[in-house]
Amino acid sequence: MTNNITAIILAAGKGTRMKSDLPKVLFPVLGRCMIHWVLDAIQSAGITSKTVVVGYRNELVEEELRGRSGIQFALQSQQLGTGHAVQMCREQIEKSEGPILIVAGDSPLIQSSSIQDLIEIFRESSPSCLLGTLIKNNPQGLGRIIRNPSGNFQKIVEQKDATPEEQQICEVNMSTYLFNRDDLLWSLDQLTDNNSQAEYYLTDCPQKILEAGKLVLAKPVLKACEALSINTIDELGAVESKMLELGYQCES
Repeated sequence: MTNNITAIILAAGKGTRMKSDLPKVLFPVLGRCMIHWVLDAIQSAGITSKTVVVGYRNELVEEELRGRSGIQFALQSQQLGTGHAVQMCREQIEKSEGPILIVAGDSPLIQSSSIQDLIEIFRESSPSCLLGTLIKNNPQGLGRIIRNPSGNFQKIVEQKDATPEEQQICEVNMSTYLFNRDDLLWSLDQLTDNNSQAEYYLTDCPQKILEAGKLVLAKPVLKACEALSINTIDELGAVESKMLELGYQCES
């Protein structure tokens, strides 16, 4: 099944909190640009078709990745949200013959085994959308997975919008999704920027699909280390420490 999956890697951001003119995904982690670790995990999971969404200083990201096989680029010239970023990949999505995997380019600790677990669940259950989630003891700042009384996925609520009760939820969204191609395309067309940030949110797509009466699953298959993404230099240091602890090799 992995042969017909297209992976979309969100890598258009500047990374303002990194306090540098370098695109965030090009920051070195153990001697390699962090996006290479993400692409390695996707490749190890057996996915060969990859589209990288570029934006800020896109020419630098494209030059860095030009030597890798199976990569296409989609340009997000204006950063109008994660949903907008995926909308820029419409051509690649329409050409895909299978599901669409979406991951963040600033999460070098993403595990190929987690991607494979998601693919297996998707194959067995055939949902319209599958979210890879994790349980995090300190979920501060992350979107919470809201479930109905039966335990089924209901929606994602961002930290700033969560009630005090919802903020106690420890299951979080980590921007790791598998979508049925046609359902993804449909949900992208339903997005609006009617929110405080005036952006198009990918996190709205699962709820749109659910409201259309289709199956959306959220499975906490991601590992604890995958909660570590990079938004600041301090977080980069924490990720490097964890990678060394897990046996990743530093590239000199």
